Amino acid sequence: MNAILITTMATALLNTDCPTLTLLARGKVRDIYEVPNHPEALLFVATDRVSAFDVIMKNGIPNKGKLLTALSLFFFNYLATAPETKHIPNHVITSKISEMPEEVQVYADQLDGRAIWVRRAQVLPVEAIVRGYITGSAWGEYQKSGTMHGITLPEGMKESTQFIPPLFTPSTKAEIGDKDENIHPDQVRDHLPDPALAEPLKSYALALYSTAAKHSLAHGLILADTKFEFGLLPPPASDPTAAPTLLLVDECLTPDSSRFWPAETWAEGNKMVGFDKQFLREWLKSGGGGFGKKGGGIEEDGVEIPEDIIKATWAKYDEAFELLTGKKFSASL
Repeated sequence: MNAILITTMATALLNTDCPTLTLLARGKVRDIYEVPNHPEALLFVATDRVSAFDVIMKNGIPNKGKLLTALSLFFFNYLATAPETKHIPNHVITSKISEMPEEVQVYADQLDGRAIWVRRAQVLPVEAIVRGYITGSAWGEYQKSGTMHGITLPEGMKESTQFIPPLFTPSTKAEIGDKDENIHPDQVRDHLPDPALAEPLKSYALALYSTAAKHSLAHGLILADTKFEFGLLPPPASDPTAAPTLLLVDECLTPDSSRFWPAETWAEGNKMVGFDKQFLREWLKSGGGGFGKKGGGIEEDGVEIPEDIIKATWAKYDEAFELLTGKKFSASL
């Protein structure tokens, strides 16, 4: 077990406190700040909060936010330089506190390793999900209706069957406290400010998935599915009539947004155990901590996660990081 977690079990950062900055939003994991005199950018901070079934738990996993940030940055850089995806821009400006505004630097002790200074974009209200294998909610829908996000699938499919090629299966992007809604790919245009964005959004998502899946497989992992978020960057002041730029935002290919499976254990029909929050999900589904008293779903209250579930979940995140990046995780990265 990575000593980083064991020695700091009581120090999970659940909420940031940067009173001279403007807190715009607290998401399931990230706190988003506006910095005075810098309207063109935002500060994204990954806390150690943990959510499952759209519910934020009472306690967190120490250093989880730093690991997610480091892994996101690895993939943002990888995808920005890979031949198949280097044409797809992302929102990262810098992750170095010393390169951020002075107003941010004063909180270095709190933010170092978990903050990214990003271009301010209009986030599109669609989760760009790509599935390479059938599992999770998609498998559940298929068992009931033979469909996935409203797409009719062949009869007789087994759990964990591979899709060749991968499929674009979007959902709406819900506000905190609401639940995302799976939609048919043809419905994406109805949720965008410009319907013409639907095709490039799908194309970008599929290219990003395929490139990341190849990298993952080369390192012993299957990328079963993932979700991307996109935004629109306004045109520059020097050319206000130019079209806005579609770019990749939020996080990128972490165990919070992706299912990674060990390639050596995959087979059609297997119920795969991934490098994600599965230990936590199974504990909650069994009624752990009293979860489920309200019937499950977003109306549930978060519960206190026991130490053994925290350690088991961290171990999976930590192992995935090392396999995907080739480096051991360090909170000082």
